[in-house]
Amino acid sequence: MKKEENIKLGVSIGDLNGIGAEVVLKIFEDKRMLEFCTPIIFASIKTMSFVKNHFKLEINLNGIHNVSQATAGRVNVLNCWKENVNISFGEEDLKIGEYAIKSLEEATKALKNEEIDLLVTAPINKHNIQSETFKFPGHTDYLNQELEGNSLMFMVNDDLRVGLFTDHVPVKDIASHITPDLIEEKINTVYQSLKQDFKINKPKIAVLGINPHTGDNGVIGNEDDDILRPTLLKIKTSGKLVFGPYAADSFFGSKNYKNFDAIIASYHDQGLIPFKTLSFGEGVNFTAGLNRVRTSPDHGTAYEIAGKGIADIGSFKEAIFTGIKIFKNREEYLQLSKNPLAFSKRKVYKS
Repeated sequence: MKKEENIKLGVSIGDLNGIGAEVVLKIFEDKRMLEFCTPIIFASIKTMSFVKNHFKLEINLNGIHNVSQATAGRVNVLNCWKENVNISFGEEDLKIGEYAIKSLEEATKALKNEEIDLLVTAPINKHNIQSETFKFPGHTDYLNQELEGNSLMFMVNDDLRVGLFTDHVPVKDIASHITPDLIEEKINTVYQSLKQDFKINKPKIAVLGINPHTGDNGVIGNEDDDILRPTLLKIKTSGKLVFGPYAADSFFGSKNYKNFDAIIASYHDQGLIPFKTLSFGEGVNFTAGLNRVRTSPDHGTAYEIAGKGIADIGSFKEAIFTGIKIFKNREEYLQLSKNPLAFSKRKVYKS
């Protein structure tokens, strides 16, 4: 099918002993997906052929050696390594972690160089990716180093969007990480993302407290009164619609979250437990705040079902469509911001 412009979608393959490769190939086995983008999987044709044969998938793979060889209407596999890979589904393996990082590094390089338009990352195992040269707790921290901007983990599903002040930080260290500067940075990142990535002109943002019951006037901690409230008051004076802090224990159960365009939680589980409870299997992890678009599914490697052919493709498919939508929204926003009169001359992306 002829396209005026075809979005190049990069996919880092993640942990090959998990469900990532299975999910990716299942999605693109449906040829209709190729009407929305040109996929480029960063792995190797040998490896992906093994996965294809294991799951008995009817999909034609196009092996390439550089991104410029990617062909629209085909499932392209960029060869990041030549050797055979010993895949043992369901097992944690340091060697498999090395291949996950090879894929991620090559995909990130292509993203930085604008050889691909956006990146969707398959799940990794945070333990087996660690090495002397790679010491990051996850994708977000690595991309924050490699790309421009200040990253923020932004979990999205339709109108539910949850950001975090801190992400992969031990619980005992959370309060010491949440400073006025960090609060302002993260709120500004969410605010800007809502405008440029989600086309919300006047975003309303709710902030959850640090302590239970937001400290109960100092009975359960002083951080909410001493740090969070004064900083939110300062931000409000700039005209941003920021509200809180709200007690986290009742915020989602009362459905108060529906009154806001985004919610910012103080730490990982405070935000992700309710998010995944409300949208598991359909949620998307979007790295906001950077100059390139990256999304991923809201699940992990799922070793317990890897290799069995029963992995659900829903969240990964949502990650693809969300990434494409954000990419298009950002292109429009940048064009409008640069020169409103030239907006009609922007690149046209057809679905």
